[in-house]
Amino acid sequence: MTRAISIVIPAYNEESRLPETLRKIETYFATAAWEQHEIIVVDDGSRDATVAGAKAFASEHLNIRVLNNPGNRGKGYSVRHGMLDAKFDWCLFSDADLSTPIEELDKLWSAIVREDAQVAIGSRALDRSLVGVHQSAFREASGRFFNAVMRLTIGLPISDTQCGFKLFRRDVAREAFKRQTLERWGFDVEVLFIASRLGNRIAEVPVRWDNAEGSKLSIWSGATAFWELAKVRINSLRGLYR
Repeated sequence: MTRAISIVIPAYNEESRLPETLRKIETYFATAAWEQHEIIVVDDGSRDATVAGAKAFASEHLNIRVLNNPGNRGKGYSVRHGMLDAKFDWCLFSDADLSTPIEELDKLWSAIVREDAQVAIGSRALDRSLVGVHQSAFREASGRFFNAVMRLTIGLPISDTQCGFKLFRRDVAREAFKRQTLERWGFDVEVLFIASRLGNRIAEVPVRWDNAEGSKLSIWSGATAFWELAKVRINSLRGLYR
Protein backbone atom coordinates (compact mmCIF):
# COMPACT_ATOMS: atom_id res chain seq x y z
CA MET A 1 0.00 0.00 0.00
CA THR A 2 1.12 3.52 -0.75
CA ARG A 3 2.00 5.47 2.37
CA ALA A 4 0.99 8.98 1.28
CA ILE A 5 -1.56 10.96 3.23
CA SER A 6 -3.49 14.24 3.24
CA ILE A 7 -4.34 15.72 6.65
CA VAL A 8 -7.47 17.89 6.62
CA ILE A 9 -7.88 20.36 9.50
CA PRO A 10 -11.11 22.37 9.71
CA ALA A 11 -10.44 25.66 11.47
CA TYR A 12 -12.65 28.42 12.83
CA ASN A 13 -11.08 31.12 15.03
CA GLU A 14 -8.09 28.92 15.87
CA GLU A 15 -5.29 31.50 15.85
CA SER A 16 -4.11 30.50 19.34
CA ARG A 17 -3.99 26.73 18.74
CA LEU A 18 -3.37 26.15 15.05
CA PRO A 19 0.36 27.06 14.82
CA GLU A 20 1.25 24.59 17.59
CA THR A 21 -0.95 21.93 16.00
CA LEU A 22 0.83 22.36 12.66
CA ARG A 23 4.22 22.19 14.38
CA LYS A 24 3.30 18.95 16.15
CA ILE A 25 2.07 17.37 12.93
CA GLU A 26 5.22 18.31 11.06
CA THR A 27 7.37 16.98 13.90
CA TYR A 28 5.50 13.66 13.75
CA PHE A 29 5.95 13.28 10.00
CA ALA A 30 9.66 14.03 10.24
CA THR A 31 10.17 10.49 11.58
CA ALA A 32 6.91 8.68 10.70
CA ALA A 33 6.87 5.91 8.09
CA TRP A 34 4.88 7.85 5.51
CA GLU A 35 6.37 8.48 2.09
CA GLN A 36 4.57 11.79 1.51
CA HIS A 37 2.12 14.02 3.31
CA GLU A 38 0.28 17.27 2.92
CA ILE A 39 -1.68 19.37 5.40
CA ILE A 40 -4.84 21.14 4.26
CA VAL A 41 -6.14 23.83 6.59
CA VAL A 42 -9.72 24.75 5.73
CA ASP A 43 -10.72 28.11 7.17
CA ASP A 44 -14.41 28.45 7.91
CA GLY A 45 -14.73 32.22 7.81
CA SER A 46 -12.57 32.93 10.86
CA ARG A 47 -12.75 36.43 12.31
CA ASP A 48 -9.33 36.29 13.96
CA ALA A 49 -5.81 35.70 12.60
CA THR A 50 -6.30 32.00 11.83
CA VAL A 51 -5.65 32.43 8.10
CA ALA A 52 -2.66 34.70 8.61
CA GLY A 53 -1.07 32.24 11.03
CA ALA A 54 -1.71 29.26 8.74
CA LYS A 55 -0.28 31.09 5.72
CA ALA A 56 2.78 32.18 7.69
CA PHE A 57 3.45 28.55 8.61
CA ALA A 58 2.76 27.45 5.04
CA SER A 59 5.31 29.93 3.71
CA GLU A 60 7.98 27.83 5.43
CA HIS A 61 6.47 24.42 4.62
CA LEU A 62 5.56 23.79 1.00
CA ASN A 63 3.35 20.81 1.86
CA ILE A 64 0.79 22.98 3.69
CA ARG A 65 -2.15 24.50 1.86
CA VAL A 66 -4.86 26.87 3.09
CA LEU A 67 -8.39 26.70 1.66
CA ASN A 68 -11.11 29.23 2.37
CA ASN A 69 -14.81 28.52 2.68
CA PRO A 70 -17.31 31.06 1.30
CA GLY A 71 -18.10 32.38 4.76
CA ASN A 72 -18.93 30.37 7.88
CA ARG A 73 -20.50 27.14 6.58
CA GLY A 74 -19.81 24.66 9.38
CA LYS A 75 -17.39 21.90 10.27
CA GLY A 76 -19.01 19.39 7.92
CA TYR A 77 -18.66 21.74 4.97
CA SER A 78 -15.03 22.39 5.90
CA VAL A 79 -14.11 18.71 6.14
CA ARG A 80 -15.82 17.95 2.83
CA HIS A 81 -14.03 20.89 1.19
CA GLY A 82 -10.67 19.54 2.30
CA MET A 83 -11.40 15.88 1.61
CA LEU A 84 -12.51 16.54 -1.96
CA ASP A 85 -9.38 18.64 -2.55
CA ALA A 86 -6.95 16.08 -1.08
CA LYS A 87 -4.39 14.65 -3.49
CA PHE A 88 -2.93 11.64 -1.68
CA ASP A 89 -4.22 8.07 -1.37
CA TRP A 90 -5.22 8.34 2.30
CA CYS A 91 -7.09 11.19 3.94
CA LEU A 92 -7.25 11.94 7.66
CA PHE A 93 -9.34 14.66 9.17
CA SER A 94 -8.29 15.90 12.57
CA ASP A 95 -9.67 18.56 14.87
CA ALA A 96 -7.55 21.70 15.07
CA ASP A 97 -6.97 21.24 18.79
CA LEU A 98 -5.40 17.76 18.36
CA SER A 99 -7.57 16.35 21.14
CA THR A 100 -6.44 13.06 19.67
CA PRO A 101 -2.64 13.31 19.31
CA ILE A 102 -1.39 12.92 15.74
CA GLU A 103 0.71 9.94 16.86
CA GLU A 104 -2.53 7.95 17.18
CA LEU A 105 -2.57 7.82 13.38
CA ASP A 106 -0.30 4.79 13.75
CA LYS A 107 -3.17 2.92 15.42
CA LEU A 108 -5.61 3.81 12.65
CA TRP A 109 -3.18 2.65 9.98
CA SER A 110 -2.53 -0.62 11.81
CA ALA A 111 -6.29 -1.24 11.90
CA ILE A 112 -6.55 -0.52 8.16
CA VAL A 113 -3.92 -3.15 7.45
CA ARG A 114 -5.05 -5.68 10.07
CA GLU A 115 -8.75 -5.57 9.23
CA ASP A 116 -8.45 -4.84 5.51
CA ALA A 117 -10.59 -1.77 6.17
CA GLN A 118 -11.18 1.25 3.97
CA VAL A 119 -12.00 3.57 6.88
CA ALA A 120 -10.57 3.73 10.41
CA ILE A 121 -12.00 6.02 13.08
CA GLY A 122 -10.76 7.03 16.50
CA SER A 123 -13.02 6.14 19.41
CA ARG A 124 -13.23 7.41 22.98
CA ALA A 125 -15.85 4.83 23.93
CA LEU A 126 -13.98 1.57 23.40
CA ASP A 127 -11.40 2.22 26.12
CA ARG A 128 -12.29 5.14 28.36
CA SER A 129 -9.05 4.72 30.31
CA LEU A 130 -7.35 6.41 27.33
CA VAL A 131 -9.31 9.62 27.97
CA GLY A 132 -6.95 11.85 29.91
CA VAL A 133 -8.99 15.03 30.31
CA HIS A 134 -12.72 14.41 30.39
CA GLN A 135 -15.59 16.57 29.25
CA SER A 136 -18.19 17.63 31.79
CA ALA A 137 -20.44 14.88 33.13
CA PHE A 138 -23.34 16.43 31.21
CA ARG A 139 -21.45 16.43 27.90
CA GLU A 140 -20.31 12.83 28.34
CA ALA A 141 -23.83 11.68 29.23
CA SER A 142 -25.20 13.59 26.23
CA GLY A 143 -22.66 11.85 24.00
CA ARG A 144 -23.73 8.41 25.20
CA PHE A 145 -27.39 9.30 24.71
CA PHE A 146 -26.68 10.61 21.21
CA ASN A 147 -24.94 7.37 20.31
CA ALA A 148 -27.87 5.31 21.61
CA VAL A 149 -30.32 7.37 19.53
CA MET A 150 -28.00 7.08 16.53
CA ARG A 151 -27.98 3.29 16.75
CA LEU A 152 -31.77 3.17 16.97
CA THR A 153 -32.26 5.67 14.15
CA ILE A 154 -29.42 4.85 11.75
CA GLY A 155 -28.30 1.40 12.83
CA LEU A 156 -24.56 2.02 12.62
CA PRO A 157 -22.71 -0.44 14.93
CA ILE A 158 -20.25 2.24 16.06
CA SER A 159 -19.63 3.28 19.66
CA ASP A 160 -18.33 6.81 18.99
CA THR A 161 -19.11 8.57 15.72
CA GLN A 162 -18.11 12.04 16.93
CA CYS A 163 -14.39 11.74 17.68
CA GLY A 164 -12.65 14.13 15.29
CA PHE A 165 -10.00 11.74 14.05
CA LYS A 166 -10.96 9.66 10.99
CA LEU A 167 -8.92 8.06 8.21
CA PHE A 168 -10.36 7.27 4.78
CA ARG A 169 -8.96 5.76 1.62
CA ARG A 170 -9.21 8.62 -0.84
CA ASP A 171 -11.58 6.97 -3.32
CA VAL A 172 -13.92 6.07 -0.45
CA ALA A 173 -13.70 9.61 0.92
CA ARG A 174 -14.63 11.05 -2.46
CA GLU A 175 -17.65 8.79 -2.89
CA ALA A 176 -18.88 9.42 0.67
CA PHE A 177 -18.23 13.15 0.94
CA LYS A 178 -19.67 14.02 -2.46
CA ARG A 179 -22.96 12.51 -1.26
CA GLN A 180 -22.84 14.37 2.07
CA THR A 181 -25.71 16.80 2.65
CA LEU A 182 -25.16 17.92 6.26
CA GLU A 183 -22.73 20.77 6.80
CA ARG A 184 -22.57 21.04 10.56
CA TRP A 185 -22.33 18.66 13.53
CA GLY A 186 -24.28 15.69 12.17
CA PHE A 187 -21.97 15.17 9.21
CA ASP A 188 -19.82 12.51 10.95
CA VAL A 189 -22.75 10.14 11.23
CA GLU A 190 -23.88 10.85 7.68
CA VAL A 191 -20.49 10.23 6.10
CA LEU A 192 -19.90 7.03 8.06
CA PHE A 193 -23.40 5.83 7.19
CA ILE A 194 -22.77 6.51 3.50
CA ALA A 195 -19.38 4.77 3.55
CA SER A 196 -20.94 1.75 5.22
CA ARG A 197 -23.87 1.62 2.80
CA LEU A 198 -21.42 1.70 -0.10
CA GLY A 199 -19.92 -1.54 1.20
CA ASN A 200 -16.81 -0.29 2.97
CA ARG A 201 -15.37 -1.80 6.13
CA ILE A 202 -15.03 0.66 9.03
CA ALA A 203 -12.58 -0.12 11.81
CA GLU A 204 -13.23 1.58 15.16
CA VAL A 205 -10.05 2.09 17.13
CA PRO A 206 -9.56 3.16 20.78
CA VAL A 207 -7.38 6.28 20.88
CA ARG A 208 -5.96 8.68 23.42
CA TRP A 209 -8.07 11.80 23.80
CA ASP A 210 -8.00 14.93 25.95
CA ASN A 211 -10.80 17.45 26.09
CA ALA A 212 -9.56 20.86 24.99
CA GLU A 213 -11.10 24.08 26.25
CA GLY A 214 -12.68 26.33 23.67
CA SER A 215 -15.02 23.83 22.01
CA LYS A 216 -17.29 25.39 19.36
CA LEU A 217 -20.10 22.92 20.16
CA SER A 218 -22.97 24.67 21.95
CA ILE A 219 -26.03 23.12 23.59
CA TRP A 220 -28.09 24.30 20.61
CA SER A 221 -25.64 22.71 18.17
CA GLY A 222 -25.83 19.46 20.08
CA ALA A 223 -29.62 19.51 19.96
CA THR A 224 -29.52 20.15 16.23
CA ALA A 225 -27.37 17.04 15.77
CA PHE A 226 -30.29 14.90 16.98
CA TRP A 227 -32.54 16.36 14.27
CA GLU A 228 -29.82 15.65 11.73
CA LEU A 229 -30.00 11.95 12.61
CA ALA A 230 -33.57 12.01 11.33
CA LYS A 231 -32.38 13.76 8.17
CA VAL A 232 -29.90 10.96 7.49
CA ARG A 233 -32.64 8.38 7.90
CA ILE A 234 -34.98 10.31 5.60
CA ASN A 235 -32.24 10.84 2.99
CA SER A 236 -31.52 7.13 3.02
CA LEU A 237 -35.18 6.22 2.51
CA ARG A 238 -35.30 8.67 -0.39
CA GLY A 239 -32.30 6.99 -1.99
CA LEU A 240 -30.05 10.03 -1.89
CA TYR A 241 -26.98 8.01 -0.89
CA ARG A 242 -27.06 5.42 -3.68
